[in-house]
Amino acid sequence: MEYRLDYRAVLEDGTAYEGTAVLDRITHIKRNLGAGVISHVSATMILEVPMRTKIFMNGYQTWTYSPEYDLNGFTEGVKKLPKAVMDHLGITRYGDYHFVDYPLKKGITHGFSYCYFRTGKLFRLFASLDERPGYTMFRYDSFRKVLTIDRDCSGIKTNGEYSLFDLFYMEGTEDEVFDAWFDALGVRPRTSKKITGYTSWYNRFGNIDHKSITDDLRGSSMLLGKGDLFQIDDGWEKHVGDWLECDPKKFPYGMKAEADNIHAMGYRAGIWLAPFVCSTSSDIYKFHRDWLLHIKRKPWRLGINWGGFWSLDIDNPEVIEYLTSVFDRIFNEWGFDLVKLDFLFGAAPHGTDHETRAGRMIRSMELLRKLCGDRLMLACGVPLMPAFGLADYSRVSCDVSLDWDSTFIWRLTNRERMSTYHAIENTIFRRQLNNRAFVSDPDVFFLRTDNIKLVEQRKMLLATVNSLFGGMLLHSDNMAKYTDEARKKYKHMLHLRDAQDIEVLADDGITVTYVLDDIKHELIVR
Repeated sequence: MEYRLDYRAVLEDGTAYEGTAVLDRITHIKRNLGAGVISHVSATMILEVPMRTKIFMNGYQTWTYSPEYDLNGFTEGVKKLPKAVMDHLGITRYGDYHFVDYPLKKGITHGFSYCYFRTGKLFRLFASLDERPGYTMFRYDSFRKVLTIDRDCSGIKTNGEYSLFDLFYMEGTEDEVFDAWFDALGVRPRTSKKITGYTSWYNRFGNIDHKSITDDLRGSSMLLGKGDLFQIDDGWEKHVGDWLECDPKKFPYGMKAEADNIHAMGYRAGIWLAPFVCSTSSDIYKFHRDWLLHIKRKPWRLGINWGGFWSLDIDNPEVIEYLTSVFDRIFNEWGFDLVKLDFLFGAAPHGTDHETRAGRMIRSMELLRKLCGDRLMLACGVPLMPAFGLADYSRVSCDVSLDWDSTFIWRLTNRERMSTYHAIENTIFRRQLNNRAFVSDPDVFFLRTDNIKLVEQRKMLLATVNSLFGGMLLHSDNMAKYTDEARKKYKHMLHLRDAQDIEVLADDGITVTYVLDDIKHELIVR
């Protein structure tokens, strides 16, 4: 079927450039725009799909809830909290709420960089081939049967040729369309190696120290193997943003000693940091206020974590010099093998008059790749497409919660909140990125019985989905406390990674089928 795009680029002075293009597999639409500032760039096309069609819209960043919708579904925004509360706490700044309109009407969905319309096993994939000129934002109105494509480039100064759209379109099976898209992108994953291991966050959270890490390290010797990952998560630093030294009360022997202890057990050492942000309590915030990213002459507050945290300005040479020192110390002085880099969306909440929001995010990821060199990078809290081919591993879900769908208060916030339920669906519906864009991290699973509210059935559901669809398989338990039954389940999760013929059936609920040891199995997700 032939699709025709009616596109329009408008400058702030009202000058408009219009045209029509036939949507091919690869479509580049460029126009010479006069001197001015871009107001908006948009295209529309009629798209009729069968009633039983499911719609996937990729959310803004890794944590953004991204399910398949039916034609009556809609993209939920932030809940109806008082605006003063949301602005003060920065609740709207974890996602796209500060620059995208949410109609909150049935049948209207939106997403970033790619989307698909699935009818049975037939996929219609619409995707971006280049986000640097601006995020490609898709919005579908199922009642009007109109797909709108916007380029997120408002405010960019122009005086010459501008790439309005760089689009990929294909119909076919799941593997056919996604293989073809990544071939067209020229993107290959940096690694295909799976990682198994431990991370401290989801049991200890920030309450870690030398003793607790040592206890969990010893416990991990029960089941972890040589070359597995042992990752120290948030809590080792004194304040978020101050990465050159650890908290001396928690880790009196320093972080090199912790990495050495991990290596002595035969594991790879991982460490967490959030390179583009700082907390209100940090020395950076106190003594280097000029390092903060300023929007309309005010520092950009990103949210409520750690009592409030702020974006750093990657255009400040002192910030780059500082981050260069941080990564040099972590890798070359302390000896860590992998960095988990979190809250990366904080680098690019806005663009400038010469660089789009997406262009800034891509440049931030290129910076991190340069700082990491050949060391392993796990990206988290990042818009997905800017991480393609740059992150070795990337989160594809939100943080899991210790219960099924977090607390009532958290459910009043945003689509980026903690939720085991959301994490499972994101892992399933972003499965096509694994081993194409990077190796996917679906977050952790649990087998422990203490400090957990998930019932056993849901713990096993999470663990099974992570094993089938993720390339990272991390837990957050003290394995010394595992019963014989828990050890047996852990070994089964490792074996599940050998499953073949994995298929998702999501027309009526979600069912996953797979073959293991020549036996076909069925997993009911919902």
